[in-house]
Amino acid sequence: MQANTQEANQHWQSVSGWALIGLALAVLYVAWQHFATREQWVFLLDNANLALHEAGHPLFGLLHSGLMVYGGTLMQLLFPSVFAVHFYRQRHSLGFAISGVWLGENLLNIGRYMADARAQQLPLVGGGDHDWTFIFSQWGMLAADTRIAGFTRLVGACLMLGAVYWLWRRWRAQG
Repeated sequence: MQANTQEANQHWQSVSGWALIGLALAVLYVAWQHFATREQWVFLLDNANLALHEAGHPLFGLLHSGLMVYGGTLMQLLFPSVFAVHFYRQRHSLGFAISGVWLGENLLNIGRYMADARAQQLPLVGGGDHDWTFIFSQWGMLAADTRIAGFTRLVGACLMLGAVYWLWRRWRAQG
């Protein structure tokens, strides 16, 4: 069994202790921004995610008009997932872990948006319709917006912590 573990570890790019510490600190910062500040916004990351979200609406709308409302969230999830698959195939440890953190952070952001479905207090780009109000209303689940959002945020936080734990395991396995 140990030989199989060592063989599997040889295929992945090595990880420095500094990279691990940097990722862990980044996750702490993201968690602090999302759970301890009023804005719940990581400036550079969430502005990039917002651009992806907005680009997703017309792109998915081209595929099918019914997908337009889902396109923003789908693009937020698709983009870091594509990076994760790429880094997984390349066996790039840090890139794979960062992609996992990015995906988890997007889930925190999506959960925040979901939780606002009834309250509609978040400022929307262009002052348009609230995606999640429409989606949850269509599904008959508007009253569950905050519960679904809480679960989504929990999954996002677990994904971010899991990415750091996975990278720590890679780092330890190098030893």
